[in-house]
Amino acid sequence: MNFGQTHGSKNAALARAGFLIAVVALIDWRVDLNISFGFLYLFPILLVATAFSRWQIVATAFLCTLLSDVFDPFAFTLAVALPQDILVFTSLAGTGLFAYEITQSRRKEMENLRKVEREAAARREAEEQLEFLIDSSPAAILTMGADCSILRANSAAHRLFGVAHGQLPGKNIRPYIPALGRVPFLGQPFLGETPQTFRTEMQCRGEREHGDVFLANVFFSTYQTAMGPRLAALIVDASEELREREEASLEQLMAGSRILMGAVSHEVRNVCGAIAVIYENLVRSGRLQGNKDFEALGSLVETLNKIASLELKQSASDSQIAGIDLIETLEDLRIVLEPYCQEADITVAWKVPKELPPVWADRHSLLQVLLNLTKNSERALADAGEKRIDIVVTAVRSGVLIRVTDSGPGVGSSEKLFQPFQKGADSTGLGLYLSRAFVRSFRGELRHDPTIKGCSFVIELAVAGSIEIDHATNTTVTAR
Repeated sequence: MNFGQTHGSKNAALARAGFLIAVVALIDWRVDLNISFGFLYLFPILLVATAFSRWQIVATAFLCTLLSDVFDPFAFTLAVALPQDILVFTSLAGTGLFAYEITQSRRKEMENLRKVEREAAARREAEEQLEFLIDSSPAAILTMGADCSILRANSAAHRLFGVAHGQLPGKNIRPYIPALGRVPFLGQPFLGETPQTFRTEMQCRGEREHGDVFLANVFFSTYQTAMGPRLAALIVDASEELREREEASLEQLMAGSRILMGAVSHEVRNVCGAIAVIYENLVRSGRLQGNKDFEALGSLVETLNKIASLELKQSASDSQIAGIDLIETLEDLRIVLEPYCQEADITVAWKVPKELPPVWADRHSLLQVLLNLTKNSERALADAGEKRIDIVVTAVRSGVLIRVTDSGPGVGSSEKLFQPFQKGADSTGLGLYLSRAFVRSFRGELRHDPTIKGCSFVIELAVAGSIEIDHATNTTVTAR
């Protein structure tokens, strides 16, 4: 009999057991032979053991013993019947309990087996999903051993290194990513030491099979196996990111240089205008007429005036003015700003609506302006008792306002706040001048608000769609 199964449902097993008990009792009662059929109760007891608990099995054994004694064909005597009943009850109860333990043990084994099968199926499914995820990943993923040989590599790794599919395993990583070949985990630890593990990232040079060089962002971790140390790496080609970053930096440099040269030209024109007035007065007096040095000085002044009057062309960044997501730009500012403020014990309070309309701006220029304002606040709060910067964004009918306020001592006079080359200013004194020029380049405005305690600057930006910028004529057209 298979004690691991219950012959159907519990009720069906109990029904069969009850039927067998009735049949055995009927046989013992109707068959007139000097034979006791009490041993036949072993079969219903075995059935009961698959469905009943221990005390129920003992109770059933007692019932079967009682039936066996009632329908026993021999004459009842206490001296003979009592030992016989004890023997029958012990046999039936012992058999039932033994069958019960075997059944329970078998059930546990089957449950454990099913659990192991479920775990194996889940593991196979997870492995299949992981295998699909790795193989379909656009980032290069590979593992390597202690000898720097590549053990596994996905399709993206083969494309990144320019190697035919399936040819990377077995190759050394050093020709492709030399920095990975110098990871210290490859060295064997001294006796008794725990091998050092790494979970970090780096940016380094990579090289393809045919010799092309690229910038690689590498995220890697090391781990130990029975076969020795292993390294798993995720590699991303960052060459395009580098090009975009350098181009944006160049555009910012050119835009700043253009604005700076405009400021210098403005100052030079003022000086040249004064010199020209004096020169014309001397010409009208006639006292230096015919003097070669004086005529040469007039030519130099005229040339200098022409140079100062040259208008630099608009930089390429003007063409990038478009409707931008202000919330994303502010998130970039938070990523850059908050670590510095935490080091300086400055509290930064953000009040930004969850939804804002797109605004006309150049994202990089606007981020530079916000960084300049917050950096000025950091310097102003160096000796302040309360160190706090509030960044509040408000959507108004005319556009979007970004207010940057600090709890510092404020500014003494705001009349020349945005003028370049101020005395006493940090560096060249061009920060606020360039910031306002950047904001005005995309038809916004930067102003100081003296009514707020501390130091408060407000950036006014137009909602994208409310105006249209004509880059050819550098004019603003109101949309209707």
